[in-house]
Amino acid sequence: MALLLRKLLIVIALLPVMGGFAWWYFREKPLPDYGPAYREYAYVTNGKSDTVSVIDLRTFELAKTIPVGMEPTGIAANHRKNEIYTVNTGSNNITVIDAEKNAVVATVRVHGKPYFIDVSQDGKRAYVANSGSNNVSVVDLEKRTVVGDVRVGASPGLARVSPDASTVVVSNRADNTVSIIDAELLRVRATLPVCKQPEDIAILPDSSKAFVTCSGSSQVASIGLKNKTSKATGENTDRVLALLDVGRTPISLTLKPDGGELMVCDFDSDSISIIETGTDEVGSSMLIGEHPAHGAITLDNSRLYVSNFGSDSVAVYDIDIGKRIATMPVGSRPDSLALSQNQNYLLVLDTQSGDVTVIQKRKPRKLEPTEYSLLTMIPVGKQPNGIVVKAFMVSKPVPK
Repeated sequence: MALLLRKLLIVIALLPVMGGFAWWYFREKPLPDYGPAYREYAYVTNGKSDTVSVIDLRTFELAKTIPVGMEPTGIAANHRKNEIYTVNTGSNNITVIDAEKNAVVATVRVHGKPYFIDVSQDGKRAYVANSGSNNVSVVDLEKRTVVGDVRVGASPGLARVSPDASTVVVSNRADNTVSIIDAELLRVRATLPVCKQPEDIAILPDSSKAFVTCSGSSQVASIGLKNKTSKATGENTDRVLALLDVGRTPISLTLKPDGGELMVCDFDSDSISIIETGTDEVGSSMLIGEHPAHGAITLDNSRLYVSNFGSDSVAVYDIDIGKRIATMPVGSRPDSLALSQNQNYLLVLDTQSGDVTVIQKRKPRKLEPTEYSLLTMIPVGKQPNGIVVKAFMVSKPVPK
């Protein structure tokens, strides 16, 4: 009853700025005709329900709930085939979901306390940092087996593979180091001391540089990576280039698709810091909302969306003009974000209220203060953790 009342209050609060929402609320809004072969789903891991919720983004309805392993956390999509991978922290394994059937097709055993998974751009391998066993499991996604376990530093939180698939960067939270793995040889080629409590990782599109947040020292480490690009310029070693001071407790990184700027969510400063990736300089910092947690940037590099965990809202930041242009209330304790394929819908994971808020971006109308409106709120499972969107054409479409 309390949750229903809260959602009603959110709708009432948004009515003055939502324009077309009231019309949609009382009359079904027509959705585009995508064709019989098109599919687009959002997949949500529910940590306390041991399930994955599947949301159909053609109709914005819950399509299916899939049982997986214990305490699912991280989730990723394969770029080359229609598969989704969930990390089950409580059962130390990976669930493989066929996106065309939305059914579990395999379970891959890894090691102690995995939280995140990253998939190479070629879709052939996945990398899982096992925080409880101080190693990284390398998964062959064709054979669905672990082909190697690489020993790294203490309590690795995240393993991120470079776009060229040659390097894996691992943040080791307990010993304040970063491990650099050669993805071909499956061995650590460098261990670099950085700053306190390294966590999130972003790698530039040309695979030449990685950035790592250090929540314990309010810094972001810039790391030069040994690769084909760096060899051409005479740099042939992995090394720390700079330690950049940002706001308090930086917890997540969002890289612009063009790689030119990096957005840092400074959780305890209620701000974002913007790093110029080419020069390793903090260009600016600004208040964005209470306890910003995660960001998402549109493919045209124009808008940044930030979930404000402490104020149950999402901020919209216009990158071109350098200004926050809107703040919208959502569900309780918003965290992870995802954008639909056409970039017109923002999906907000509300971790405490157990739902996904869908915000629509549309053409501005006269007398309306914002181009954003609440479309719907979709209940999922208990303690949703991660979200990923997968859009594809099925091989054998079902006729209408």
